[in-house]
Amino acid sequence: MGLELYLDLLSQPCRAVYIFARRNGIPFELRTVELLKGQHISDDFAQVNPLKKVPALKDGDFTLTESVAILLYLARKYKVPDHWYPQDLQACALVDEYMAWQHTTLRRNCLRALWHKVMFPVFLGEPLSPEILAATLAELDVTLQLLEDKFLQNKAFLAGPHIFLADLVAITELMHPVGAGCQVFEGRPRLAAWRQRVEAAVGEDLFQKAHEVILKAKDTPPADSATKQKLMPGMLAMIQ
Repeated sequence: MGLELYLDLLSQPCRAVYIFARRNGIPFELRTVELLKGQHISDDFAQVNPLKKVPALKDGDFTLTESVAILLYLARKYKVPDHWYPQDLQACALVDEYMAWQHTTLRRNCLRALWHKVMFPVFLGEPLSPEILAATLAELDVTLQLLEDKFLQNKAFLAGPHIFLADLVAITELMHPVGAGCQVFEGRPRLAAWRQRVEAAVGEDLFQKAHEVILKAKDTPPADSATKQKLMPGMLAMIQ
């Protein structure tokens, strides 16, 4: 059995892995795990990833979880162009710095924006108070400013003149609040220009295909009561 990737393109780290593999011509078998049906918490998927999260990778008898680890594994195994994860010590360190920072900052706040604004009221039928939503979006705005001022600055990409893994991880995160109807690039010309460069670097068709699901998030049909009961504890824990 060749390379298998367990993904749901609703998930931002899954989109990063998917785009990276497709953009670099890495052959893989797509194993779709539907998060909104709770397939990730099934006993069958737990045999693949006991953490019950996507993405996950199987390469023969080898299994790997965590999106950054998967991206680095693919970059090293398939010897992709150096700009993705450069050999240059300082450029590589900048990529590592961003990917270490984003887990509890940009990822958290983009995820919360999507779920607080759309998924809780539309999918789970549990609208949140305007005060909670406003606080969530204010926190996202602070994080976006940090992304611009600390990481992007006046560079073409987050770590220099070429696209890096850091850019791919960042853009897939930002498309979460975009899918919720948040205008995260409005009034941020540096960030908007960076998005255009990232999209051009990965290819517009691939970028759009990877984000079809999230851009239709507002059209997600409501969960039935059994699915809601199954997913709610994990969702509440995830967005704290």
